Amino acid sequence: MRFKTDLKNVRTFSKLAAALNSLEKIAWVRLDDETVRFTVIPDTGSQVWASLSVDLIFDNYHIQSAEPNNTINLELPLGPLQRALKSAVGSSYANLRLTKRDGIPMLSMTIHTMTKDGAGGGGGARQNRDADPFADNPDLFPQEPLELTMKREREKIITQDIPVRVLHPDTVETIMQPKVREPDVHIQLPPLLQLKAISDRFTKLAVASSSSSSTTGTSASSASGSRGNQNPKLTLSANMHGSLRLRLTTETLDITSVWNGLENPELDPSQLAMPLEEHPSTRFKEAGPDKWAAVRVDGKDWSRVLSVGRLDGRVIACFADDHALILYVYVPHVDDAAAEDVVTYYVSSFSS
Repeated sequence: MRFKTDLKNVRTFSKLAAALNSLEKIAWVRLDDETVRFTVIPDTGSQVWASLSVDLIFDNYHIQSAEPNNTINLELPLGPLQRALKSAVGSSYANLRLTKRDGIPMLSMTIHTMTKDGAGGGGGARQNRDADPFADNPDLFPQEPLELTMKREREKIITQDIPVRVLHPDTVETIMQPKVREPDVHIQLPPLLQLKAISDRFTKLAVASSSSSSTTGTSASSASGSRGNQNPKLTLSANMHGSLRLRLTTETLDITSVWNGLENPELDPSQLAMPLEEHPSTRFKEAGPDKWAAVRVDGKDWSRVLSVGRLDGRVIACFADDHALILYVYVPHVDDAAAEDVVTYYVSSFSS
């Protein structure tokens, strides 16, 4: 079993690792001849399934195993990966290889950076006014120190070892991607960092409202409700006429933020399991702008999901009304504007 590759688009890889690490500390990674797959399944909260082409983040890629398509399955801690990639951002060269240290499997990242050594010396003008021909008018030629600095570049090599577990193929085959019914609404989301800022504000308001209620409330039911608002739920809804709505409702609050003029992408009939005219989104579109598909999401989990906005790709949200929300995050290739890879988020809806 062998795996060795150079890294490219390290900044993109680092942002992806940070987004995944915000949801869970461990990822399952599947490497083969053509793709790199990251799967994150927390005990609670949203799941992530990322399928990336090798050339998005790797170069001079070599992989070999006894499995079909030279597949290697790893259990990978995301924290150490994120820290290693952060060190590699801005490096002149970095590579990654699967190796062992004292019998323990490791992903070893070697990072080459260029640093500058500085050495200098200097002196000042003489301070003896009696020997200074310009002493009578010191402002005419103000005295300045003379600094001579010599700098030269040298290469610095850093090695970061990330402990991993090599998984048996049978173990990985039990990890199944969720099955969700055809969506009722699909819409391109506004910039995720903007949506995250508003969502976080709503969540903080709900928590503050809960704290206030718990201070003044006297009934057991009031206390129970306030405890529930420590994990406030936000209602996210969209229609097939370009509108998205975020709403927070509590015993004391009812606030809404609305985006209009968003795009509802056209579906490709060849990719559908039914005629386009029978698709749920067609019925929602025909019903007009007052027909909304909605999901209730955990505010804190939703905030972690939206951290993927740092990847700067377009995001299509697919709403299965009162059931689930699927986000397709399209990650652009730096060296090929027409190429995109997809990171898929599965967000469950909480009952009302």
